[in-house]
Amino acid sequence: MAPIAVGNVIPDGILAYLDEENKPQTVSIHSLATGKKVIIFGVPGAFTPTCSLKHVPGFIERAEELKGKDVDEIICISVNDPFVMNSWAKTFPENKHVKFLADGAAKYTNALGLELDLTDKGLGVRSKRFALLVEDLKVKVANVESGGEFTISSAEEIIKAL
Repeated sequence: MAPIAVGNVIPDGILAYLDEENKPQTVSIHSLATGKKVIIFGVPGAFTPTCSLKHVPGFIERAEELKGKDVDEIICISVNDPFVMNSWAKTFPENKHVKFLADGAAKYTNALGLELDLTDKGLGVRSKRFALLVEDLKVKVANVESGGEFTISSAEEIIKAL
């Protein structure tokens, strides 16, 4: 499948999270994005260095600025289970706006055409690093990284596009 691109409508998909009682719940991407301006950013894995030290902190630190530019939702997706995503989210106590959602079987990542097969490195199928700006389900910006790079999918790059 071709990767998601500017002008495409994002596919619907079900992602998981833990509620306040640590019980697994699911949510559809369309329920979060219909009629809204959202940022969906994907990372190769929770607790990995670039994701934990650069990618996620950038969106957390710039969340108020993004909200000030009429962004309704900021969603972080990773091919991990909701328990891992919940534990990872807790390492960012300053976070008030970024939702951490799990794509445990990479189904949504595959629907976006953004899977990254790292099986030969013992990591399985992951997500490419990306950031999408989506308005009412339509992709306005699609910043997808090559390999392990972190050059175009940052919060700063999305802010430039707003």
